[in-house]
Amino acid sequence: MPTLKPLSLAAFSAVLSCTALPSWAATFNIDATQPHDHWQSMALTLGNERHFRAVETHSYSDATLSLNATQGVCDLPWLEMRVTLTEQQGESRAVNLVPTRIRVDDTPIIDTMAEFITERGDDGFYAHFYLSDLQTLMDQMSQGEQLFIGFDQQDSDPWYMTFSLDGADSAIERMQRLCDRADD
Repeated sequence: MPTLKPLSLAAFSAVLSCTALPSWAATFNIDATQPHDHWQSMALTLGNERHFRAVETHSYSDATLSLNATQGVCDLPWLEMRVTLTEQQGESRAVNLVPTRIRVDDTPIIDTMAEFITERGDDGFYAHFYLSDLQTLMDQMSQGEQLFIGFDQQDSDPWYMTFSLDGADSAIERMQRLCDRADD
């Protein structure tokens, strides 16, 4: 899969930001941050709420890919992508549900859906991926070099992104370990 063209990302961001109004989003405290090549692992807390994240911030200046787990349900991680927009969003809403393809290196393509979501007061949009076998994808990510994502855009060309997996193995392992320890 080819990588995303910067103009495509800017145009897509502009479409989503047209609904933006100023407001405020909840801010999590970030601690226990550790680098892992192109990835990082960390803990996020807000009151009693605790999440653990393995995140890739290297491939794009305005987009991140992360695996996340929540204390108490560490066995139910989720994959998420965030793209920074030009303005804070005025409401929390599901913007769109789009057919999506995910692939690590030359492994078989995973056909799935991604829901694009905005959160009030946040200057980004999120793509939440619906995956029936996230554990297999996590195993592939731990052994692979690149993760490719393709989003269908109805009458337009697909939107492609490529994320580095350098360091994903140790970041994912540490994320899971931090979450498991929090449950003890």
